[in-house]
Amino acid sequence: MHVLFVIDPLPRLKAYKDSSVAMMRALVARGHTLSVALQGDLFIDDGVVQVRATPIELVEGADLHGHDWWRDTGAAQDAPLSQYGAVLMRKDPPFDMEYVYSTHMLEYAQAQGAKVFNDAAAIRNHPEKLAITEFSELAAPTLVTRDMARLKAFHARHQDVIVKPLDGMGGTGIFRLQAVEPNLNAILETLTDDGARTIMAQRYIPEIVQGDKRILLIGGEAVPYALARIPLAGETRGNLAAGGRGVAQPLSERDREIAAIVAPRLAERGLLVVGLDVIGDYVTEVNVTSPTCFVEIAEQTGFDVAGMFATALERATA
Repeated sequence: MHVLFVIDPLPRLKAYKDSSVAMMRALVARGHTLSVALQGDLFIDDGVVQVRATPIELVEGADLHGHDWWRDTGAAQDAPLSQYGAVLMRKDPPFDMEYVYSTHMLEYAQAQGAKVFNDAAAIRNHPEKLAITEFSELAAPTLVTRDMARLKAFHARHQDVIVKPLDGMGGTGIFRLQAVEPNLNAILETLTDDGARTIMAQRYIPEIVQGDKRILLIGGEAVPYALARIPLAGETRGNLAAGGRGVAQPLSERDREIAAIVAPRLAERGLLVVGLDVIGDYVTEVNVTSPTCFVEIAEQTGFDVAGMFATALERATA
């Protein structure tokens, strides 16, 4: 099978820990071939969704900490997306309008016979923070609004809350507002752009000190290990990008309960790979754009996460 990765520029990837690279390696090990393209390489010509993609191969034994772990095997060529055995949308956020346009083109390509994962419409229709509202029974008390009075009332009711932008990633823009917060007005004014931008507020979950767990759902099934991203001392964000430390651990009974509820519903929508963020007993985000943590879990537990993905992709394209 010829697999196309729509991805960020390869030289920017940290191949030694990148989940997309782990996917590539698992696919190549099974005899599949690869091409890569940037988001901007997608185009529509006379109604046909096409891509200018470059075929690559992985360099056996390469140092994944360097930049020579792949090489081109031919010149970039234009081709309809429907000619590939699978198209993997692995472009990292930000989820901006260019990303939205890409999901529209990928959706049109699916109508023309392309097999796209994650499903383009499903990616677009599952904003990663807002998506938890579909599973409100699994989430901590949550408010989504740009109304300052509502945000202040929510804070007064719960006393200790987390506020964050809806389009942030890597822990950016997240604030903890405790019972006494002298900068409450300034923080809310900044995040909402004086009431012009919608944000999310959630009751603070003290179990964050034990880690913000990433639970991977692949092909409708949960990987049996989560990566608990444990915050630095004095920090409320467990994101690895914010200095959190990743510790792999078996799924708890509650983790499995959550996965059993969420996984089948999302898999039916064509979401082949999903990353649930879970703190304590609560889901805090549903990541569908480019879920990560494959390598960290595999290295610490020996479980072949990328192999599980490759099996799921083969099954989905059969």
